[in-house]
Amino acid sequence: MRNPRGLSRRQFLYRSASGALAATSATFAGTAGWLASPAQAIAADAAPRRGGTLVASWGGLEPQALFVPGGGGSSPFMTSTKILERLLKIDEKLAFQPVLATDVRASSDFKTYTVTLRKNVQWHDGKPFTADDVVYNVQEHWKPIAAGVALKALKRVSTTDAHTVKLEFSTPVPEFFFKSILAGQYQVLVPKHLYAGKDIITNPVNNAPIGTGPWKYGQWVRGSHVAYARNEQYWNAAQPYPDKLIIRWWSDPASRSAALETGELGVAFSNPVPARDIDRLVKTGKIAVETKGYENAAWTVTVEFNQRREHVKRREVRQAILHAIDRKFIIDTIYFGRGKPAVSPIFRSNPLFFTDDVPKYPFDPAKANALLDAAGLPRKNGSRFSINLVAAAWFEENAKLGQYLKQALQDIGITVKLDSLDRATSLKRIYSDYDYDIAVSNFTAPLELVPVVTQFYTTDGIVKGAAFRNATGYSNPAMDALVDRLTVETDNTKRQKLAHDFARLAATDVPLVPLVEMESFTLSRTNVRRATTSANVQGDALADVWLAS
Repeated sequence: MRNPRGLSRRQFLYRSASGALAATSATFAGTAGWLASPAQAIAADAAPRRGGTLVASWGGLEPQALFVPGGGGSSPFMTSTKILERLLKIDEKLAFQPVLATDVRASSDFKTYTVTLRKNVQWHDGKPFTADDVVYNVQEHWKPIAAGVALKALKRVSTTDAHTVKLEFSTPVPEFFFKSILAGQYQVLVPKHLYAGKDIITNPVNNAPIGTGPWKYGQWVRGSHVAYARNEQYWNAAQPYPDKLIIRWWSDPASRSAALETGELGVAFSNPVPARDIDRLVKTGKIAVETKGYENAAWTVTVEFNQRREHVKRREVRQAILHAIDRKFIIDTIYFGRGKPAVSPIFRSNPLFFTDDVPKYPFDPAKANALLDAAGLPRKNGSRFSINLVAAAWFEENAKLGQYLKQALQDIGITVKLDSLDRATSLKRIYSDYDYDIAVSNFTAPLELVPVVTQFYTTDGIVKGAAFRNATGYSNPAMDALVDRLTVETDNTKRQKLAHDFARLAATDVPLVPLVEMESFTLSRTNVRRATTSANVQGDALADVWLAS
């Protein structure tokens, strides 16, 4: 194995995102032939079978649009990524793999990156995919919307030829950080010829996307499903294997369980049924459970404190409230033991940046009461103050957590008005109107912290109407400066220390608090093969999946 830059062993393994997979990552870092062909990768398994219809779902509801530029949550993420592709992906072994890029090279000062694109790729309408498409996306899609602060140091993006793009930055950009942008959850590529000169947010093409992916848009039946057809001109001629893909939504977890049992549903991602049902389903012999595939999308459930509201805008009040929350009870009762207490926005599943050295808030109602008394908020007629708690009920567990939190807070003298709301109303109340005191929500954390995790805590993460960003209004110059340094630091050891400092400050100020590191799982019929070949399976293109007879 060749060390591509004379790095120390620790630095070298850091770039791979997983020490056990340093060899794979090393070849990516700048050598020729850095990936086995898709055909070679498939050959390691049984020969895939062509044909059939795959029906897929997830543990949530229908999206507001099939593609939402810059995010919009897990549902549009799932529907869009079968059609729209990225430049890179992170596979199930935590190694970067090519998609529409075949090589990514950094200059010696980490201020310039040269990206070589795959040739002979077509958009679904027959137009060629070229470097101009990438330049458009970087300038008009990623920088202003999808990547945000991750590309704020970008000075220039240009084409060298039809299949080469050069990105120049005003400051150094860490290599792992840059490749994580290219493989990022929201950094898909849209066709310039259909978007240039139009509002990317409101473009009607968002509901009938045109991409380069293995699946082509067919039909969206509102309230039921979206149908896809195999892309016969896909750049990997062997894929996809099924004839059709259908992403369907069920209104409740019990319906998904029944659909899995009958075979109406083939594979379902992101905790599609209550954890209590897993053992029963697996015992049928027709359904398998898989927990891998979420390494770059670690799920958490959060409480978010609106900094614009009286009482909860005070740090000492937020810290007191956290002592009233029994996370073990939440895990055991609501998640049936499938999870771990979260201690900070960086999770234990992150091998690069996790630290346990942060302030913690063990369950201690007596301490919570004492802290609220010390904050000058005594009980009057049994209540200290009142709050509005919004539980975004896109997961069954969130509604139950809202009910638990209402009781836990009332136990320490806080009167709670609980609103458990549907997806559309929750998005509006939390992220557009900021109409809540405390909100129960969720996010998925990738391995790279910037910008997906950090934007919940930085001032530039406050974007009114943008879902799953800084809706709390928290703004701290020290946090902003810390994240700015994390964004440009290329020394891996120093960058890890900055990440730990970020975790400690976030766990001290607690504007948004992950409560549980949820154990994510996929359920599939036993004839569904290779459905989890990504570190973020819900956003995988499902090009590898095939159906055994």
